Amino acid sequence: MRNIMILLLTVLLMSSCYEQERNCSKFKTGTFEFESFLDGELVKTRFTRTDSIEIDYFKGETDTSSIRWINDCEYIIKNLYPKSREEEKPLHIKILTTKDNTYTFEYGLVGETRKERGTAIKVE
Repeated sequence: MRNIMILLLTVLLMSSCYEQERNCSKFKTGTFEFESFLDGELVKTRFTRTDSIEIDYFKGETDTSSIRWINDCEYIIKNLYPKSREEEKPLHIKILTTKDNTYTFEYGLVGETRKERGTAIKVE
């Protein structure tokens, strides 16, 4: 029993020292692609982000949003030309991890607890 406890403690200590890469500044600007399932169909969104503006290209439509950076890894995005009340709500996006030309992020409507995750690929 004692050996098992020592082994578990060692594993816990070793895993707590591991820190995933998080080079968020590399992903502040550029052109990215993001795939997600929408109504059971895999769809791709392409977006170009500058320091203060993001332009999304989705299913032949273009949307422009403003960006307010909270820190190097978090920002608020707000649609500049919303077509509905739902599009008026800003999104909070937080970059969780980065690796090579991809980053994993968490997003949700500002003020709501429900969060989704995704991975974006920097293409340019």
